[in-house]
Amino acid sequence: MVKKMKKKKIMLCFGTRPEALKMASLVLDLKNHPRLKPIVVLTAQHRQMSDQVMKLFGLKSHYDLNLMTENQTLASLSERLIKSLDPLLQKTKPDCLLVQGDTTTAFLAALASFYHKVPVGHIEAGLRTDDRYQPFPEEINRRLITQVAEFNFAPTQIAAKRLLKEGVSSKNIIQTGNTGIDALFIMKRILEKRKTPPLKFPKNKKIVLVTAHRRESFGKPIKNICLAIRKIAERFPEAEIYYPVHLNPNIQKPVKEILKKNPQIHLIKPLAYDALVYAMSRADLILTDSGGIQEEAPSFYKPILVMRNVTERPEGVKAGFSRIVGQNPDKILREATKILKNPREIRKLKGKPNPYGDGKASKRIVKFLAQKL
Repeated sequence: MVKKMKKKKIMLCFGTRPEALKMASLVLDLKNHPRLKPIVVLTAQHRQMSDQVMKLFGLKSHYDLNLMTENQTLASLSERLIKSLDPLLQKTKPDCLLVQGDTTTAFLAALASFYHKVPVGHIEAGLRTDDRYQPFPEEINRRLITQVAEFNFAPTQIAAKRLLKEGVSSKNIIQTGNTGIDALFIMKRILEKRKTPPLKFPKNKKIVLVTAHRRESFGKPIKNICLAIRKIAERFPEAEIYYPVHLNPNIQKPVKEILKKNPQIHLIKPLAYDALVYAMSRADLILTDSGGIQEEAPSFYKPILVMRNVTERPEGVKAGFSRIVGQNPDKILREATKILKNPREIRKLKGKPNPYGDGKASKRIVKFLAQKL
């Protein structure tokens, strides 16, 4: 009788919507592998938004730590993460733990795994801005994860080269593409099958999509971003601006104070991922301080104004999709005007490949793990 091979346990730990999104295709591919068993741990660092993605992709957690609290600080969240993850790792004894990106969940899960001598695989490794406070605290989180990660799944050649430059062995760097593009392709196929789109947009209008919520945008930066949005509305009466406003009070208050009364500017609730993907596909211009949007929008050939001073995703800038504009209202208006007044600025992006991936990153990661473990 042939002895049945025991499956290797792969723990995936995540807590925010971007993490859940970029782990979704991995969970699905791991479930379909005969020799690997996924164990999904949800920290719920962002409860409502991560739950949206889980439901959308039909995912269920094996362990839900439910750690989110109102007005949580990074220190208090870090304490709760370590205290919750330590006994869970002891109980489940995974063969490998996967974390994604740059969140507090990702860093603390990697550290807890190191304490238990469990190999750590870092999804989306090697992104850097070289400014420890932008994005904050993500830049340092990424660097610290690199110090404990055994497998570094770099999304692009630039990220892989950066890891090599920092002394990471080439044996521990695997260039895969970005798993977020895998999820995007899955969602595009789902939307194509639906009879009714998740959102309605007016015809014969220029559609501008805005997402701005990052911690380093709090205070004066978000006020300047709002002033720029108002100026764009004034300059382009034919434009309709859609801004899904993050639930954080540091964003809600200035956004409503500055933008609420303008009928061209639609302040809407945070969008579920399917609605966000559809909005990106319909937009003529995207203004964002988000990392994920910078990666996803090129799949729809959309121009992106990155409202940050630096980006850890230079591939989009190099390919011509993204322009870094910071939070200066006049600069944002100037670059938005160039794009909205000149249709060629949008047409020249048509047909360009997305520099962040081809939709097969998860399969490459699963193949590597199956061989390595």
